[in-house]
Formats: sequence, C-alpha cells, structure tokens
Amino acid sequence: FCTPCLQECLKPKKPVCGVCRSTLSPGSRALDLEKQIETTETTCNGCNKKMFLSKMRSHAASCSKYQNYIMEGVKAVTKEPLHSTRSFPNRFTFPCPYCSERNFDQEGLVEHCKALHSMDAKQVVCPICASMPWGDPNYRSANFMEHLQRRHRFSYDTFVVGDYDADEDDMMAQVLMRSLRDK
Repeated sequence: FCTPCLQECLKPKKPVCGVCRSTLSPGSRALDLEKQIETTETTCNGCNKKMFLSKMRSHAASCSKYQNYIMEGVKAVTKEPLHSTRSFPNRFTFPCPYCSERNFDQEGLVEHCKALHSMDAKQVVCPICASMPWGDPNYRSANFMEHLQRRHRFSYDTFVVGDYDADEDDMMAQVLMRSLRDK
C-alpha cells in the first residue's frame, strides 16, 4: 500500500485491512509477509537485474531503464478526461434519508442513523449508493439500517482511485505510479 491508501484504512474507529476487511490490531507487524518480501526474487522490467522484492523500490527509484518502462506504460493508458469535474456526484458528504440533516461523511451518516433512526422502519433510498455510478437513485431499501451496517462498513473511496468510471487496468497503472513516487 502507498501511505495515503494505508492511512484511509486506518481512519475508521475500528481500522480494517484494505484487502480482506478484517480488523487490524495497531502495532502488530505482518512478519510472514515481511519474510516473503525479503525472500521472493523478482526481475527489474527495465534492466532485467534480479533482486529481492524488498530491494525493488530503491532500485526502481534509480534505474533509468525501469523509469522509461513505466513511462511507456503510462503513455499507453493515458486518456483525455471523460467528464468535467462538475459532472461527478458528491461522494464525500451525504444527507440523512430520514431527517434530511446534511453534510455527513459516510461514517458520520452510519453513526447518526444508528443513534437517531435505528427504530425507523420507513423505506428510504441510500444516499451513499445513489451517488455511485451503479447506484439506483430510486431503490428503497427494505431495511436501511441493516443495509448501512452490511454494505457501508468501509468507504469506497479507500479502494477507488479518482474516477469511478475508469478502466480497472488504468486504475492499476495509476496506483503503481503513485506507489513508486511515494518512498
């Protein structure tokens, strides 16, 4: 993970793993993963030099052939922006679908609804889902509180890089570029 992505996983009151969503224990190290990184050999895609994964980041920062390799990949997937910024829905704050109080982040909306509307049986549209490209702004959840707790335990922004409509390969290339820039 790059630092900003890892920080997003650690933001909630109960931090979770960015891959499997299990609860993280602060201060515990993934020793098996560290060992695997120290002992797994790889080849630089630029200069074809063999090294352990643990050395790849520092090598990539100084290998001009690897940097050229990455830039060729970036050029291959770079596209003109599909939409202006104004055409994207707000995915940072949401109104309460029960009382219309505004400007909740996702976690705040969940906490607000648990505290004030846990017994409200009215069928409502989930404002978080409605803001997503795949969301139906007319779908009313039969049990909104259960939906919130099951579907919105984490923020989609933690896992989506920028454009929700972007191609998955394009997003992966962007993530790789960002991880190489963050030392």
